[in-house]
Amino acid sequence: MSSLKTLSIFSFLFAALHFPSVHAATFDITNKCPYTVWAAAKPGGGRKLNNGEKWTISAAPGTTQARIWARTNCQFDGAGKGKCQTGDCNGLLECQGYGSPPNTLAEYAIGQFANQDFIDISNIDGFNVPMEFSSASAGCTRVIKCTADIVGQCPNELKVPGGCNGPCPVFKTDEYCCNSGTCSPTPFSRYFKEKCPDAYSYPKDDPTSLFTCPTGTNYKVIFCP
Repeated sequence: MSSLKTLSIFSFLFAALHFPSVHAATFDITNKCPYTVWAAAKPGGGRKLNNGEKWTISAAPGTTQARIWARTNCQFDGAGKGKCQTGDCNGLLECQGYGSPPNTLAEYAIGQFANQDFIDISNIDGFNVPMEFSSASAGCTRVIKCTADIVGQCPNELKVPGGCNGPCPVFKTDEYCCNSGTCSPTPFSRYFKEKCPDAYSYPKDDPTSLFTCPTGTNYKVIFCP
């Protein structure tokens, strides 16, 4: 047997032992709200969910900047075109891009550094529906929730029909949007943080808001847990 072939076999065996195959992550999205929501995902599209209904999507390893959210008070025609009061994605039932604020976001990146997935809930784009984002696999016990009455107690400057907007979409300044890469908490971000300590409240809120699970974990997103 040639040394090249021996090396190739050894390399294959080493990779098989030390780098287990990575599968797509599944996300079970369930609506427990007493009202209908139109679930949205990028990637994934969109689906109408009545109370108790579930929608399952998947994301390939290497997927980044992905989001899942709920849309409310939507009307769509037979071609899947229409509009939602919150979370609307360019008037389409099957979302092809991100939704319009305000929308509570479940964000994730799959198969990243050191075989880790990164997951979070974000209120940077505001809040419309209570949410739980958690592991559905035994290898990770992470549970993130944001279920406070953010809409009912929303500051007047951020109030909009059906939700509580984030300060960046409202004021569009570097203080709130952190476009320069340097920013600090504000009274508005502190409002969101006090209500949901485990959720992002402003763009540099990583230490208390970004969590990991081993790659290979499956997940669940619950609206109104």
